[in-house]
Amino acid sequence: MTLGKLTKFWKLRKFGSTTSAFMNYKGNIFAISGSLRTGSSNHNILKFLGRLIPADINYSIYDRLADIPPFDPGLDHEYPPESASELRSLMKDTSGIIICTPEYAFGVPGQLKNMLDWMVSSGSLVDKPVALVTASSVGSHAHEALLLTLRALSAKVTAGATLLIPFIRSKIDVNGNITDEQTEGALRDVMEVFLKEI
Repeated sequence: MTLGKLTKFWKLRKFGSTTSAFMNYKGNIFAISGSLRTGSSNHNILKFLGRLIPADINYSIYDRLADIPPFDPGLDHEYPPESASELRSLMKDTSGIIICTPEYAFGVPGQLKNMLDWMVSSGSLVDKPVALVTASSVGSHAHEALLLTLRALSAKVTAGATLLIPFIRSKIDVNGNITDEQTEGALRDVMEVFLKEI
């Protein structure tokens, strides 16, 4: 059965940004937006993906990316800054991670790359299933750069769980709804592959 058919039977759940301890679900999916702007296309894509997830899996969208300090090797030890330590714990405890990001100046948004730098020594992403969606005006440079970084972190990135969506503003309306059928279908395909990995 395809993901599209399965979603007819899945209960749509309310979810929001959270960094609190995960509830007692069968699994946890942790989502991160590379955009700090509330209501961005990337946040709205993550909300759409959340509606495709089975009701017995907890889904949370991280909302403290801006709180993570610039990466400092001198602080990268057993007791790093609180926000970095908290994020490392959340990533270790989750069943899988979804990253949805724009591209800034032909590269990865600074705060997202900074967050990933804090994960290098902790091993938080080793063998962790990760889905990557890059949604931007172009996006190809950031997408390839992030794939390289995720490989360096030994994350488990399956080819079918990655997606590049160029010209995203033409595929989503002012209310954050995806209006392009091909894009919606591709996102459903990504989730189908990703859910099999967790």
